[in-house]
Amino acid sequence: MCVSRSFLKSLLFTVLAFTLFANFTLAQKADFEQAERFTTQMMEKMVGSTEVDPEWIENQDRFWYTYENSEGKHWYFVDANRETKSKLFDQEVMASKLAEIFNKPFNSKDLPLKDFEYNTGEGFFEFNVDSIQFTYRIDNNSLIKGDSLSEEPSNRWKTYSPDSTWIAFAKNHNLYLMKADDPDSAEYQLTEDGQRWYSFQADEEDTTSNKRLRSNARWFEDSEKLYARRADVRDVEELWVINSLKERPELQTYKYPMPGDENIPQDEVWVFDADSKEGIKLDTDKEEWEDESLGGAYFNDGGFYTGLDSDYLYILRRNRQWNKIDVLQANTETGDVRILFSEESKPYFNTRFAQLAVLNDDSEFVWFSERTGWGQLYLYDQNGNLKNRITDGFYTAGDIVKIDTTERTLYFEAYGKEDGVSPYYAQLYKVNLDGSDMKRLTPENAHHDISASEEGNFFLDNYSRVDMPTVSVLRDGEGRVVQQLEKADISRMEEAGWKAPEAFKVKAADDATDLYGVMWKPFDFDSTKSYPIISYVYPGPQTEPFPVGFTIRGSRARPATLAQLGFMVIAMGQRGGSPLRSKYYHNYGYGDLRDYPLADNKYGIEQLASRHSFIDIDRVGIFGHSGGGFMSTAALLTYPDFYDVAVSSAGNHDNNMYNLWWSEVHNGVKKVTEKVRTDSTGTDSVKSEWQARVEPNTELAGNLQGHLLLVHGTVDDNVHPGNTIRMADALIKEGKRFDLMMLPGQRHGFGEYTPYFERMMWYYFAEHLLGDYRDNVNFNIPDYEE
Repeated sequence: MCVSRSFLKSLLFTVLAFTLFANFTLAQKADFEQAERFTTQMMEKMVGSTEVDPEWIENQDRFWYTYENSEGKHWYFVDANRETKSKLFDQEVMASKLAEIFNKPFNSKDLPLKDFEYNTGEGFFEFNVDSIQFTYRIDNNSLIKGDSLSEEPSNRWKTYSPDSTWIAFAKNHNLYLMKADDPDSAEYQLTEDGQRWYSFQADEEDTTSNKRLRSNARWFEDSEKLYARRADVRDVEELWVINSLKERPELQTYKYPMPGDENIPQDEVWVFDADSKEGIKLDTDKEEWEDESLGGAYFNDGGFYTGLDSDYLYILRRNRQWNKIDVLQANTETGDVRILFSEESKPYFNTRFAQLAVLNDDSEFVWFSERTGWGQLYLYDQNGNLKNRITDGFYTAGDIVKIDTTERTLYFEAYGKEDGVSPYYAQLYKVNLDGSDMKRLTPENAHHDISASEEGNFFLDNYSRVDMPTVSVLRDGEGRVVQQLEKADISRMEEAGWKAPEAFKVKAADDATDLYGVMWKPFDFDSTKSYPIISYVYPGPQTEPFPVGFTIRGSRARPATLAQLGFMVIAMGQRGGSPLRSKYYHNYGYGDLRDYPLADNKYGIEQLASRHSFIDIDRVGIFGHSGGGFMSTAALLTYPDFYDVAVSSAGNHDNNMYNLWWSEVHNGVKKVTEKVRTDSTGTDSVKSEWQARVEPNTELAGNLQGHLLLVHGTVDDNVHPGNTIRMADALIKEGKRFDLMMLPGQRHGFGEYTPYFERMMWYYFAEHLLGDYRDNVNFNIPDYEE
């Protein structure tokens, strides 16, 4: 076959033209200006407050709150019984009084009142301005100037008894008491054996100081006794980070138990009598658990419960595998402990909702259990015998909000009970303790954030969806809206071009389980164009990455900003990701901590691309922080032909060096015993050791094909920087090209460097998904205080 030279020239020209056209179409420009207009900081400035955070007054149905909108910042006072809402004070009068004192003007719409605290009993409130303490008396509108805060010691070290008679605090790792009404009161030392790593102080940063510090003690309601949990970590191995930003680089040492460690924290609980100053250590060890918890007991954080008096303390005790739990009743006079009831739940307990309520002066208990495969509430008598099931069904009964013991009515949040309502939307219900007359109190198809009054049955309800700004209402015990207090004003944001994200539902890789998520589009979205897709991920198992309510703040709002560059950005759940659904769904990833969420994420993206022609399935990015950093790198390396770019920040890439609670609980731990020959005589001994290995990302390093940016703070004492350094080491050994950024002096959340990191991520995705390589690489980080 003979081909002419002119034909070859024509063919070459056609190929070159097509190539140039293809490259031109791929080299899209990222809209950095649009992203800057809609950062979370800018959206906050346009909207102000998005919910009411009530400060309920003790033993009353009244509260106060602050709220900021287009008219400025306001302080309101609400009386639920009278159904009234009023200004707490006249802000013009306050501005005028402050102007006289400081000899400078104040903006009445933006008063700089810090550490605001209202005292209803005395009829005044306190705050500080420019480090000066002030008291404002409501009866006569008088403003009283106090001392400079810089001249007064901080009050953070004080833990007051409920009757304000005593103050508990720590000093030199020991526990102390002093009278609250006398600043020169004598100090009563309650313990003498405190030391570093075996301490009663809550502030672990201060290790040598002789000053007063906040303790970890808590008071019983009758103010007669206090109790404290003390963890013995003296034998736990140490970990270190170095802060190179100090004048002389500084080594930080801390205790950090890792999966499979033999020496782990051992907890003990002490109770002290305020009058006698005598203390007693509760007998909480469980000998038959020695092979599982090394002779110690684990206590749920916050897993201490009290009745109306200080005779008993109730404690949740777990074994090391977290699949066995005892509910303990401890006698605070003798230190004796008895087991009220026990439960086993494999592979592990749902710690998100494990809760105990003590009723009617220790005569009844409400307990959360997943024994049916769904989290429900149960009623027990004073001897630990099951009386009846309070809730029942194929949904999750969540937090107990309030219990009316007179009416024998329980108010609680639940997830997934209503057809047609997202299983991630909290709904408020009431039910009698015998399980009868259940009623839904929040009819709106939205997520409800509930706060209960101190006295009667009133509830502050902030309800919203991702596409519906928050409405803040006050409800009574029947769910009736007593009054609407606020509605988030997004008019300025809408005028600037903001559009709400869209909720979606896809199937998991099993083609049966429903997964939920949210999609953010560019605000100038054009359905005829083709956009790369980026997945924002977090594997759980304690939470999933997508928002369920309206939000413009924090990590779950940042995908909206990223989308403005010219991307479709999504966040969705995966099997194993959330405790809000069934126990099967929550425990799906047990024993496979690295791989379990990956197939669902990939399959979900593929479904969205098949639905929407504007999604370019050939350009896929993924990013996440912490567990999301772990997951995003694992996804890029597991499916190198699918994911093209990953930005992985603060990732726990090797969970074998992450904390033992995360890895052992969610991936599993077992004790292995074997016979070991000890000498030439043939005598054998028994050797036991814990084993808890998680598959690390480093084993996948050889699979890298796309672009990977690893980021970590150099003094991260949660996920140690060694996680990312090990990942980098594995990639280097495989000869892989990748990008690495260590943020100097930053801990796990990146702190002040967050805006810099965000823009670095923008540029990274713009370069590798849009082909937008800019010369102006310096980041313009605005001063949002202006």
